[in-house]
Amino acid sequence: MEQASGSYKRSPWLWIPTLYLAEGLPYFIVNTISLVMFKDMGMDNGTLALLTSLISIPWVVKPLWSPFVDLVRSKRWWIVAMQFLMFAAVGLIAASVQLSTFTLTLILFIIAAFASATHDIAADGFYMLALDEKRQSAFVGIRSTFYRIASVFGQGVLVVMAGLLEKSMDSIPAAWSVTMIVSAAILTVFSVYHLFVLPRPAEDHSLAGSRTAAGIIRGFGEAFASFFRKKGVWLAIAFMLLYRLPEAFSVKMLFPFFRDPVETGGLGFTTDMYGIVFGTFGVVALLAGGILGGLAASRLGLRKCMWPMALSLALPCVVYLFMSIVQPESLWVVGACVVFDQFGYGFGFSAYLLYMMHFSQGPLKTSHYAICTAFMALSMMLPGLVAGYLQQALGYIGFFILVMICCFATFLVTFFVRRRL
Repeated sequence: MEQASGSYKRSPWLWIPTLYLAEGLPYFIVNTISLVMFKDMGMDNGTLALLTSLISIPWVVKPLWSPFVDLVRSKRWWIVAMQFLMFAAVGLIAASVQLSTFTLTLILFIIAAFASATHDIAADGFYMLALDEKRQSAFVGIRSTFYRIASVFGQGVLVVMAGLLEKSMDSIPAAWSVTMIVSAAILTVFSVYHLFVLPRPAEDHSLAGSRTAAGIIRGFGEAFASFFRKKGVWLAIAFMLLYRLPEAFSVKMLFPFFRDPVETGGLGFTTDMYGIVFGTFGVVALLAGGILGGLAASRLGLRKCMWPMALSLALPCVVYLFMSIVQPESLWVVGACVVFDQFGYGFGFSAYLLYMMHFSQGPLKTSHYAICTAFMALSMMLPGLVAGYLQQALGYIGFFILVMICCFATFLVTFFVRRRL
């Protein structure tokens, strides 16, 4: 890429860390905070899993509207506009929680989800436009690190804050309202900061003048069609949908299991304890497993790592079956189980990401990888729709037995995919 006038004058250190904090935080607000907040406010597990899974639809379908982000305005415009929309939606959620208007709260979460998914498209595109290839490689670890920091903050710090506020304020709606106000304030700072600090690459402009809308959409359609003409596509889709099936069923039920009373099969812990265990130590273990998985695959190759990673992803789910039977009271025991599971999941998930990259190779690898990420989101959404109802029907012990049975799906698709690597 030629260095356009003014494109690279502003140091990437001024905007890449904050851009990926702003990309990660809304994602975890929508996908984690909504789950915890609705459960705290008394929603039953079936409805909880169903609605919080439906909220994630924008990440499933975002490849379908990515051409319009190219057509309408610049990537920079989309980034700033979506950040302002996200802070407005989160700020209104704070008010709607206090008013106990659940339908409005759900609609606002959906708006925040669409804004966040659109922001993902624009931010990743802007990253490639604002940096030359050398700097793109140099800062890829930085962007990943700050996205992970957003993960710890969104799943850990904010949840712990809400849990502590619930105790001190003696009001669950008020506690979550304050938590969402803090979240909106942080997003506001990002929005204003990026309005002035994001660079203006010469290449960052609407494509409407240089390419017709029909041409862009036709090109996207061709990329989509070519994806389904790739050799082994149906096996690849089966792998993307089934490899994480144990996790996909269990993830929506972990906070309810943690929070529900012992009498109903849960652990009876508080919201702030969940934030500490899952949102901090669990996330750190997940990241450590992911780093180790990446290093192992780079040294040994994906094919040699497939079985260890598949076993690592699936089998540690047994800790939840163990806890549902024993119902340990010690936070240390629960924390050790969660760290063990999350580390294994992080290690095993590396195979999933690397396989998507492997399958996407070719002339249209960017578009094909985007389609793979849609299947990745779908693989979590579909089981989540029914997970809560299954838990209600089976109880926690029966539900986690079902999760362990799902491990066979992981092993089956791993067996066939590994043969083709």
